[in-house]
Amino acid sequence: MMKKLAASIILSLCVCVTYAQTARSLFWCTDSLQVEEIVSETADLHESVGHCGPAVENSHMALRIYFDDSGCVDVYSKSGRGMELLEYKWNTTEGQRDTLAAGCCEYCASGTVGLGGIALWDGDKEVRLVATKGRAARVGDTRNGSYAEMIAYGVPYMDDFVDISIRIDVTVKSREAVITASELSGKKVQFMTGVNFHDGQRVSYDENHISVWGVHPVEASSRPVPVGAGMFFRKGDFQQVDRTDDMVRLVSVPASKIRTRVVAASSKEAELNNAKRFEAYMAK
Repeated sequence: MMKKLAASIILSLCVCVTYAQTARSLFWCTDSLQVEEIVSETADLHESVGHCGPAVENSHMALRIYFDDSGCVDVYSKSGRGMELLEYKWNTTEGQRDTLAAGCCEYCASGTVGLGGIALWDGDKEVRLVATKGRAARVGDTRNGSYAEMIAYGVPYMDDFVDISIRIDVTVKSREAVITASELSGKKVQFMTGVNFHDGQRVSYDENHISVWGVHPVEASSRPVPVGAGMFFRKGDFQQVDRTDDMVRLVSVPASKIRTRVVAASSKEAELNNAKRFEAYMAK
């Protein structure tokens, strides 16, 4: 009997520890109280919502989706030593980074869709997610983790209007995140995604992955460190893979939904802490 009780307690502790490996966050800057949904008829609230939009975290990174028409996914880099999103709310001081090994936003999207963010493609150019009928942010828990989602309603596209969702899912046993872009009524569109980069960074890509490693020009840290950003994708889902001046860009075949997997790493962590290790992971 005592053995069964002990086993039950250990199992309960394991479950609690496991579920602590993901988190999600959404709040108004005015009160910092966590909510599960924020809806706006004016569409752009990135200056009024905490960390500029809904955010989600796993063991090695946090990701946020901007509450505006950029479709951008931004990265908070971590050492992998613990959960940080709910404690620091994306913003850490230099003292916290030095003494507590806290993470930092070491990533700079520079007007692109960042790491796996989403825009549309009209055959010639990028189409931003300009929401004419409002925008909604949501966060929640799943069976094995957490999610963050942004929805843009009434996006003008190819003489029509579409409703586009960007959803990020993280799970307890993976350092990767799944990003799903979908047109909510099932209309087929061409999605544009990818990974951005800056001068001096190591960039490689092939028919199923993108790898970027290096230092970003960020303002959040006075001593920025090299970070990695990568994406896995299915070759058949994309008709165009090319390198522009600031990103490796993917353009999908006409579809109502696409999925990619993204991963971020930092030189502060124990595993993928240099370019060689990160590139080997991405090429696995």
